[in-house]
Amino acid sequence: QVHVVESGGGLVQPGASLRLSCAASGTISGIHAMDWYRQAPGRQREWVARISNSGDTTVTYSVQGRFTISRITGENTVYLQMNSLIPADTARYFCVVSRTWWGQGTQVTVSS
Repeated sequence: QVHVVESGGGLVQPGASLRLSCAASGTISGIHAMDWYRQAPGRQREWVARISNSGDTTVTYSVQGRFTISRITGENTVYLQMNSLIPADTARYFCVVSRTWWGQGTQVTVSS
């Protein structure tokens, strides 16, 4: 069984920064690609960012220049650094390992 745990969400004002963390544990071997998704109330789940097992990264267009995904080398632990947050970033953020194992998510709310 694989456990995926996200942390780091919160309530912030527009323009602020947050760093989300995600750690996978359990019966998992090797280094896996990991993704961040988000879902706002009443909206479809949206892919946000991906980091491959070798460290290659991609982010969705709407967060380019503001969000950065990174990982600890050799571990299934990833971060999502979110800068210049805007209200449209408000959502529950989910970490996914190998597009298979999902965490419970962490809430990010951007509001003045």
